[in-house]
Amino acid sequence: MHDRFVCRGHYGAYKRTWATLSYWPLEKKRENSTTQESVTSYVATYAVDGKNDLNDQMCACTKSETHPWLRVELPRKYVVVRVAIGYPENCCQTSFTGAQIHVGNSLKNNGNDNPMVNAMRKVEYSFQPVKGRYVNVMLPTENKYLLICELEVYAIDKVNLALKGRATQSSLKKGDSAGFGLAQHAIDGNRNPDLNKGSCSHTEQEKDPWWRIDLLGKHFITSVSLTNRGDCCANRLNGTVIHVGNSLKSEGQKNKSCGLLALSSLCAGQTKTFFCRRLIEGRYVTIVVPGENRILTLCEVEVYGV
Repeated sequence: MHDRFVCRGHYGAYKRTWATLSYWPLEKKRENSTTQESVTSYVATYAVDGKNDLNDQMCACTKSETHPWLRVELPRKYVVVRVAIGYPENCCQTSFTGAQIHVGNSLKNNGNDNPMVNAMRKVEYSFQPVKGRYVNVMLPTENKYLLICELEVYAIDKVNLALKGRATQSSLKKGDSAGFGLAQHAIDGNRNPDLNKGSCSHTEQEKDPWWRIDLLGKHFITSVSLTNRGDCCANRLNGTVIHVGNSLKSEGQKNKSCGLLALSSLCAGQTKTFFCRRLIEGRYVTIVVPGENRILTLCEVEVYGV
């Protein structure tokens, strides 16, 4: 089985996969705190061989020692978004109980002095974006061994997931020419903030207008970028709430909140990125302006995740 330890970020070079690392699995340098001679059958390279056969004979394992660790060196600096650890299904989950994940660019103390994202104390854990080249898993204990059968490290391409999605909205402003103000205009890849140029969405004036994108599959969402209208009416986005999740109940407004636009937080024509407080799994991103007699206009929506 795999335990997934999750963080969030904004860019990088790993695609989301489950079974294996998508890029350079044989080019990465792997080291662990125990010399290769003392762990001949459990070398560090086994932890990143891309194999899902979680046989404990094909795992990386240190000897029993103080602060055992395993480190993965990435080809360059990335913002790490997810770490998954595999271990034998019928054995050894406790071999990394209490372990710490460190991500950074230093090799001081074998990389264990890099910022600690958080301790592994449950099956899943989310943490803030951390940029680095080295990812360490370390047990801050004495007389313990660290056994990991597969260590998968993920970062996010700066790829806008919204470009391949399908958009809809609560209404379309009446009286405009055909195709003007369509929901799909907000995900056409064009940040032009002039409504008259035909690259913005526009609802009717109504109660709680909303706009939603279907990403056509589940993703772990890290951030959403919005481009405000620039030729007029910038304050219409004040109080906007961004929801991310897998439910279409109340048009997606019951899903978790990823961001809230405070009063005057987005200037005319400005593009601003709103980071979710933690990674949120979801297929749908819904943007709503709560209140009576409101209008929702979006000149571009960009969604980033893994």
